[in-house]
Amino acid sequence: MGFIVEGEYSDDDVVLEPPPNFSMVEEGIYRSSFPRPSNFAFLQTLNLRSIIYLCPEPYPEENLDFLRSQNIRLFQFGIEGKTEPSLVTLRDAIRGALKILMDVRNHPILIHCKRGKHRTGSLVGCFRKVQSWCLSAVFEEYQHFAGIKSRSNDLRFIETFDIVCLRQCLHSIIYQYQGYGSKKRRLLYEEESVQKPQITSI
Repeated sequence: MGFIVEGEYSDDDVVLEPPPNFSMVEEGIYRSSFPRPSNFAFLQTLNLRSIIYLCPEPYPEENLDFLRSQNIRLFQFGIEGKTEPSLVTLRDAIRGALKILMDVRNHPILIHCKRGKHRTGSLVGCFRKVQSWCLSAVFEEYQHFAGIKSRSNDLRFIETFDIVCLRQCLHSIIYQYQGYGSKKRRLLYEEESVQKPQITSI
C-alpha cells in the first residue's frame, strides 16, 4: 500500500511505497524486506540514521548511493539464507546486531534481510526476549511475518537464545532515558568479543 503526498522535488505527486513486510518494531526501530529504489522516498520520511542488513551479499550500489545521500550508516551481518548457518555463526551475528540495535545513538534504525521474514524475524525475536516478552507472544510475532514459511529452526534458536550470556558479553546494561518523545533507552557497553559488523563508510 502506498501513500501519496505532494512532491517536494517535482511538480508530480510522490508515491510513498513502504518495502514489503514493513512494520514498526517500536519507536525508532523498523523492520522490512530488502528496500528497492521505489521505496526510497518512503524511507526518507523515517529519517533513518542506520540500517542493519542481515545478508552476506554486497549491498547494491544504488542503495549505497541512497544511504550516502541521507547520511545513513550500514551495519552488515552476513547470515546465510539458503543454507542453514552454524549455530555459533548465527548466535554471534545476532549478538552483534543486538548491540547495534539496542544503542539509541543508532536510531531511527531499519532491520532487513531479503524477505524480512526469517533472519529479520530471528533478530526481532531475540530482541523481544531482551524486552522480557513471553515466548508465545514472540513466536506469534515471528509467525505473523513469516507466514506459511515459518521455520522451526528459527523458533528453536529464539527459544534457546541466551540473553543472560548477551548481558555478560556486554558487561553491563545501563538504560539512560532521553528527554524527548516517549522514553528512549540507551545501551552503554564495553567492547566485547561478538561478531563485528561490516560498516560501510559514507
